[in-house]
Amino acid sequence: MVGLMVSLPLKWERFLKHLADDHEIDLNTLVGELCEWAFSDVESKEQFKVWLDEAHPPKGEAEDEARAAGEEAAEEEEEYKEESEEESHEHRD
Repeated sequence: MVGLMVSLPLKWERFLKHLADDHEIDLNTLVGELCEWAFSDVESKEQFKVWLDEAHPPKGEAEDEARAAGEEAAEEEEEYKEESEEESHEHRD
């Protein structure tokens, strides 16, 4: 097993620690077994990957989405300015 330090939210740490204590195993073993159980079949792994990609897109994808959103917002701002200018001209006429 690889030594890895992971921080868990307090509520999950307490819950898992309680379970580990009840079953007289250490928390690392419990988390390892949980991962083994959760990802033991291909379908579960794929479902998790899909969820993770949606919840936290990969870095390049997230940057692309942010850039696209920024471009879209800039276009909308430009359209709004143009419409405002057109309305100003109409009011002057």
